[in-house]
Amino acid sequence: MLDVIEDVRNEFKVKLTDKFEEEVISFLNTNGGNIYIGVNDKGDIVGINGNIDLLQRTIKDRIKDNIMPSTLGLYDVVVLEENNKKYIKIISIL
Repeated sequence: MLDVIEDVRNEFKVKLTDKFEEEVISFLNTNGGNIYIGVNDKGDIVGINGNIDLLQRTIKDRIKDNIMPSTLGLYDVVVLEENNKKYIKIISIL
């Protein structure tokens, strides 16, 4: 379980969704925040099945290609692990 709660600065997602870019924009237009992928609504780390490196690149490409103007330098995408379960944290840096 994460040591943060889902609120206006933290969003939990079990998987990458079609509305991902909208969520990134929302955080970039406010005070920043974090999106966790591989975490359920209760904050439990469910992990990511499949190629996590490919998912990390897909996330970066979607942010770079689908959000204008460029958000280069305004976010970071990191892979984290807890209890042998990997998940991704997208951090909007403001």
